[in-house]
Amino acid sequence: MPEVTDDTPVHLTEVDIDLDVQEILLAASQHDQSKLRRLLRTQSVLPDAANVKDIETGFTPLHAAIAACEPDTEAVGINGSDSNPNDLDAETVKSAVETVKFLLQEGAIWNDLDANNETPGCIAGRIGASELYELIVDAGVRAELLMNRLDAYEELSDDDEEEEEGDPEAETAPELVDASAEPTTETTTTTTTTTTPANPEVSNSQYLESRLNIQNDRILDADQNGVMMRWESDIMRKSAIALLPTPGLKVLNIGHGMGIVDGFFQERGPAVHHIVEAHEEVVAEMKRRGWDTKPGVVIHQGRWQDILPDLVAAGETFDAIYYDTFAESYSDFRDFFSEQVIGLLEQEGQWGFFNGMGADRQISYDVYQKVAEMDLFEAGFDVQWEEIAVPKLDGEWEGVRRAYWVVDDYRLPLCKFMD
Repeated sequence: MPEVTDDTPVHLTEVDIDLDVQEILLAASQHDQSKLRRLLRTQSVLPDAANVKDIETGFTPLHAAIAACEPDTEAVGINGSDSNPNDLDAETVKSAVETVKFLLQEGAIWNDLDANNETPGCIAGRIGASELYELIVDAGVRAELLMNRLDAYEELSDDDEEEEEGDPEAETAPELVDASAEPTTETTTTTTTTTTPANPEVSNSQYLESRLNIQNDRILDADQNGVMMRWESDIMRKSAIALLPTPGLKVLNIGHGMGIVDGFFQERGPAVHHIVEAHEEVVAEMKRRGWDTKPGVVIHQGRWQDILPDLVAAGETFDAIYYDTFAESYSDFRDFFSEQVIGLLEQEGQWGFFNGMGADRQISYDVYQKVAEMDLFEAGFDVQWEEIAVPKLDGEWEGVRRAYWVVDDYRLPLCKFMD
């Protein structure tokens, strides 16, 4: 008698799903890899089982695996919180490492947030589990590099399709610059040489069209996002000193904002000082303050994407270049140094940028330092980092929609052509 197959669809109830989720999370917290493997690969009917979440805690399997290492007593974490790495049980951490590696192989998301707004890496840092923390950082780097590369491939593919659908005689090579990057601006900001603008919903084009609130200690956009703030002054001063060690050099700054870094550049006595600024209100404020009459200063109003190619074509070169823009993506930044700096920087020159990439979370800041290092190396640059302690900023965010800086130490980059 032939075997009868029941093709009736299985309808899981909420209870069934919750039990499956809890079983996966329990196996992760117990670092039971054989059970996890069975649950994720053969038994689970849940979509994306490696990233299921507990309804109350928001824990994913990665969260659970790492949190299980936390000692009962408070300890001092990697960045000075309350957790002592010596209190961690070595065997527990060892089993957690293997479990985390397995979960990442299964597609676990490195930066998913739990109910306490912590990523798995945040937990590892808080409890002082440095090996687990580095595993998550490396996973973040791989994910971000892959995403950046896929974005580039998609852009090239889009360019090809446009050529085929457009002028049949157009047979030029695909653009190497990220054509899909939002047309961006140059106003100085702390959040934006980065992947994450102060408000992720604000594009650069929207920012350029918005009205600004320009105050003595800050610039806010129309949505109360911080574009630039006075607390950055010490960072800017040290950047200016590093980039212009002697008078009489030529400097180019992308993004004027409040004029903090440009003021420090002026104190260094440059022979030539070019400033690119895209927001018309900032340019008007520059002129009101007399920047257009300062010796050696040349103001370029517009997007750097439009202005810098003309400077390259005119043969302009600089001993120092600084980049600090608002509401631009990481791909914009990568295009800047891989496509423009190469043609504008003197062979022995130096360049830097406001390093605010991922600065709303320590794990993200660490990930993007490594991503930037790799991309800079690929573009032919060596980068050195100087750690600078950032003062407590608790009172700085009053009236600002989002705190774009929460990490303790700023990493000041100094870039040169590789020897």
